[in-house]
Amino acid sequence: MDNPFAPELLIEERGPVRLVTLNRPEALNATNEALHHALVRVWRHLAEDPGARAVVLTGAGRAFSAGGDLQHFVELWDDRELRRAEIDGARRLLNEMVDFPLPVVAAVNGAAVGLGCNLAVCSDIVLLAESAFMSDPHVGVGLTAADGGAPTWPLLMGMLRAKEYLLTSERIPAHQAVSLGLANRVVPDAELLDEALKVAGKLAAQPPQAVQSTKRALNMHIKRAVAGVLEYALGEEFASFDTPEHQQLVRSFLERSKARTAAAGRPS
Repeated sequence: MDNPFAPELLIEERGPVRLVTLNRPEALNATNEALHHALVRVWRHLAEDPGARAVVLTGAGRAFSAGGDLQHFVELWDDRELRRAEIDGARRLLNEMVDFPLPVVAAVNGAAVGLGCNLAVCSDIVLLAESAFMSDPHVGVGLTAADGGAPTWPLLMGMLRAKEYLLTSERIPAHQAVSLGLANRVVPDAELLDEALKVAGKLAAQPPQAVQSTKRALNMHIKRAVAGVLEYALGEEFASFDTPEHQQLVRSFLERSKARTAAAGRPS
């Protein structure tokens, strides 16, 4: 099938199911500008596919998505026009996923961090590999938790738990994510994709009008919860990029990463 989003985002036909794969495995599927742009636009593309009835969303390699690319954050510090486009894209992505008519099964095959975590929880059914974990570390890198965590997590897990995990950026192991309400169930790593395709096949076999209208009705709860919160949080996230705390945290992380890479490359 036609795929205008390659190579960052792959789309495969599996009968009436479309398998969508984030495809930056060398970067743990962290979202650079190209991948973020593809994720915003892919939902309307899939909605216009007459043969599609359900979608499986997963990541290539050993991660679902490590969230935002920190090197890309540096580009956003001085390029405010690009930053505004990113913030607008974050708004569109959340709204596109909530409004997307077909059921989406997230097959979370590894780390689901930041935007990656929120891609998962904005899906309709979330399956986690046993080795997977979730985290929204926006606050930990000095950013407002805007594009998913603050607007949606209280609806999924309750306000007090959402505050704990968003304000501390704590990692959430797979079984804990299920108990909190961020995922449906845990699946052995080797069985994850097959199980996700099986679940998506069941959804695809249901009467499409009934499935799509019921999803739309359920997502009205999310749309009402998100209204207002998203705009405030995104505005604050835009401002967060200018704070010295955020910039120092990112610089420190990148310096440690560079040192680890250099050490790994030295002969023993």
